[in-house]
Amino acid sequence: MKQLNAKILSNEKVGTAFYKMRLASSYLAKLAKPGQFVEIRCSKGTAPLLRRPLGVHRVSSLGIEVLYEVVGKGTEIISNKRAGEDLDIIGPLGNGFDLELGSDVNILVAGGIGVAPLMALAEGLSVKKSRKIHVLIGARVKSHVMCEGEFKALGCAVKVTTDDGSRGYKGLVTELLKKLLATHKVKTYLPDFRGITVYACGPNAMLKSVAAIAMEHGIPCQASFEERMACGVGVCLGCPVKVKSPEGYKMVCKDGPVFDAGEILW
Repeated sequence: MKQLNAKILSNEKVGTAFYKMRLASSYLAKLAKPGQFVEIRCSKGTAPLLRRPLGVHRVSSLGIEVLYEVVGKGTEIISNKRAGEDLDIIGPLGNGFDLELGSDVNILVAGGIGVAPLMALAEGLSVKKSRKIHVLIGARVKSHVMCEGEFKALGCAVKVTTDDGSRGYKGLVTELLKKLLATHKVKTYLPDFRGITVYACGPNAMLKSVAAIAMEHGIPCQASFEERMACGVGVCLGCPVKVKSPEGYKMVCKDGPVFDAGEILW
C-alpha cells in the first residue's frame, strides 16, 4: 500500500448515476486483489476533506477499474474528472476475497453497487475453467442493474431481481439465492451442499440475510461490507463491525472489507 498518482484513462457514465473509471498504474496492476479498495482524493483543496473509498472493480495489465455511484459531493467531483488527469490515490487497501476458498460451484450475490468488486472476483474465479459461477444481481429498479452483460460474457450464469419487478424477478436477491440452492439440491440429488461457496457484497441487511442462508445450509460464505471508511487503515476507528472473537470489534477498512460471514456478530 502506498500513496501514488494514477493517470485517468477514462471516466464514463454507464448508468443513471453510475460511472466507470479506468486508471493506469503498474503498481496497482501488480498488487490489487479482488475485494480490496483504494482511497481517492476528490480535489486538490480541502473540500471535501476526506478521501472516498472505491472498490477495485477490475484489474488489468495497465491498472484497475473502479465502478461507483454518485451519492454526494465527493463522488460528484470524481465523476467530473477527465481522461489524462492524475488522481491522488492510496492503495490497494484492505483484505480481499479468498479465491482459494472457491469451489466447484460459486454463487456471487450483489446488492446495488455491491456488484462492483464482484466483477474482479468472478474474473479471478474463472481462471479455473471447471468452476461454475452463478451471479445474482439485486437492484431497486432496472436502471440500477449493473454489469449483467459483462458477467455473461465471462461465462457466468446470471439472474437479476429488482424491487419493483421492472427487470428480472420481482423481490429480494436473497430470494433468488434460496431458489438457486433448492434447484441445486434437486438437480444433484446430494444430501448437503458440499462444493458450494457463497460470496456477497451489498447493504448490511442483505449481507445478514445471505449469511444466515449460507450458515443454515453449511455453506462457506465471505461477505464484503460497505462502510464509510475515512482513513482506510484503521486509525480513525470509524468503521467498526461486531465480531464473535474476544476483541469484540474489527475495523472494516483494515481487517476487511471482506470477512468470513461466520465471524460476524450479526
